[in-house]
Amino acid sequence: MSTIESINQELDSDVKAKDLTRRERIVLANLREDVTLEQIASKLFVTRNTVKSQVRSVYRKIGVSTRADAVQWARAAGIQSDNDK
Repeated sequence: MSTIESINQELDSDVKAKDLTRRERIVLANLREDVTLEQIASKLFVTRNTVKSQVRSVYRKIGVSTRADAVQWARAAGIQSDNDK
């Protein structure tokens, strides 16, 4: 199964963007930008470890294991980054 097929399958399952917390959606939107975890942490006024924890939570909830897969999932779910607005 391709990555896109698996992401589409996830979107069709019970996991939807609304199932993520507000902060998780913000972190996921920031992952879509070409920035480091440190830059995301600075932008959100938290530590890098906090962002890492939030990223792990997002990955677990949406069923992915890489940033690239999470970004594809976010696009398919309609989660926009600042660059999209």
